[in-house]
Amino acid sequence: MTTNEKLSALREGMKNENIDAYIIALADPHISEYLPDHYKNIEWISGFTGSAGTLVITAEFAGLWTDSRYFVQAAEQLKDSGFELVKLKAQGAAEYANWLTVTLSKENTVAFDGKLVPVTIAQQLKLDLEPKGIKIKGDIDLISSLWTDRSDLPNSKAYLLPDKVTGKSTSEKIKEIQQILKKKGASTHLVSSLDDISWIFNIRGADVKCNPVVLSFALFNADKVWLFIDAEKLSDENKKELRDAGVSISPYQDIEKAIKSIPVNSSVYIDPKRNCYSYYTLIPESCKKIEGTNPSTFLKAIKNATELSHTRETMVKDGVALSRFFYWLEKHLGKEKIAETTVALKLKEFRAEQNGFVGESFDTIAGYKEHGALPHYKATQESDSILKTNGLLLIDSGGQYTSGTTDITRVVSLGEPTNDERKDYTLVLKAMIEGCTTHFPKGTRGYQIDAITRKPLWDHFRNYGHGTGHGVGFFLNVHEGPHVFNAANIDIAIETNMITSIEPGLYREGHYGIRIENLVVSQLDENTIFGQFISFETLTVCYIETSLIDKSLLEDYHIDWLNEYHNEVYKKISPNLNEEERTWLRIKTEAI
Repeated sequence: MTTNEKLSALREGMKNENIDAYIIALADPHISEYLPDHYKNIEWISGFTGSAGTLVITAEFAGLWTDSRYFVQAAEQLKDSGFELVKLKAQGAAEYANWLTVTLSKENTVAFDGKLVPVTIAQQLKLDLEPKGIKIKGDIDLISSLWTDRSDLPNSKAYLLPDKVTGKSTSEKIKEIQQILKKKGASTHLVSSLDDISWIFNIRGADVKCNPVVLSFALFNADKVWLFIDAEKLSDENKKELRDAGVSISPYQDIEKAIKSIPVNSSVYIDPKRNCYSYYTLIPESCKKIEGTNPSTFLKAIKNATELSHTRETMVKDGVALSRFFYWLEKHLGKEKIAETTVALKLKEFRAEQNGFVGESFDTIAGYKEHGALPHYKATQESDSILKTNGLLLIDSGGQYTSGTTDITRVVSLGEPTNDERKDYTLVLKAMIEGCTTHFPKGTRGYQIDAITRKPLWDHFRNYGHGTGHGVGFFLNVHEGPHVFNAANIDIAIETNMITSIEPGLYREGHYGIRIENLVVSQLDENTIFGQFISFETLTVCYIETSLIDKSLLEDYHIDWLNEYHNEVYKKISPNLNEEERTWLRIKTEAI
């Protein structure tokens, strides 16, 4: 079926169920950001492949609500699909809820598949729509009957990481969580988010592309833990190791039965952002629900000494791969055909040469010229640009290693840079340095780091539409909560030993995009009469293009930071390069 035929069939299903508006969320029962193919409902019905968006369909209108990262991409992918782009004002907001209150009438019905909608969104829909007399059905799946060639759920093998890699055993993590639950007065705790489960049980797999997680659920009580997983994914040795840690293993599909069987009058701790609405409603009515962020989400965000040690080693490995790639690019540009897709494949090859490489941490964004202005661009056969000896090339990429996760963005000039490109590049670099070098009091939130980082751009009336930074896991998801550097994070304080990206950008649609990204870890700084201060240690080890810098726009301390950073890059990377590569890197890291 074409997208228009799929939309017509969906509307016929809506008519049969007396549904006036149907919501399709980009999620799975684990409320994942990145999904197994089985759950890519939005891509199947509309053609949109971005990682954030919601479809809302009525008899007269079908729209995709998404944020500025995807405006250009969505407009292209939705062309002639029957769906229209609706531009979100705030990233992640359910602004379609207000649209529904205006569009629908009393006694109309809104429906969605509750397994694919987080509790928070369902609660907001109820809060906004029910006072208007609009009915809500949260148990309607209209996709499964239409999507007849849908992929099966993944069945990749899983494995456990040793304590010498994770720095903390599964039994220790379970005890920590149970102690927190006791303090919160909770007797039961449901965990659905795959990164949390992977961290708790020191388990990794390949059920989701680029994310080393395993489809599973977990249920805690005061003295017992159940892991719901397809046991065939685990070796007998791994199963024994989990049982020795006090974990009972149950079939993946038994989670619904287990939730329904929670003892009456239990106090159930549940994260409304990281659990689906359907499973929330399965909790017996006699139970008291305590809502809050998963304890494991906070615990895994604060890296232990072992994780940080491995991560620092991983950054050197990744820096070696990137250095070899950029050396190769310079030597071959203009001499052979190099496309955006070539860039992604070649970069993966260089990473694969490093010990412990498992795969990419996300699909490489290699945006040449105007494609760099699309923050989440991925080259396809139709869009693939051939690199020439002019213009800017933006590369945002990352690797998954058994010793850590990387995420880095660099922009290089392929020749003939313009004054506008130099100015924009220098201001983005200045913003990145501001973010990396800031000192802030304990208790500072993400929105404050976001504003500090943006100031050099704001001073020149420039801005960008995405957040400044996101948490990064340890050989886990490249996007990890609960902390984030954006305007919306007014609640989560930046604690020590959190790994976060700092990635300001600037995008000129139709021309070029610039983003420079390093990963940093927060660390204790001065303890003064004004309180404890925190600063950042830069983790990423890779040279930053200097040919595009306009020094007149930088203060002395920006220049000093860059020169010191480049000294460290050369010192750490050069021993792993051959003589020609070392000579090249020495030039790239020369003081400006």
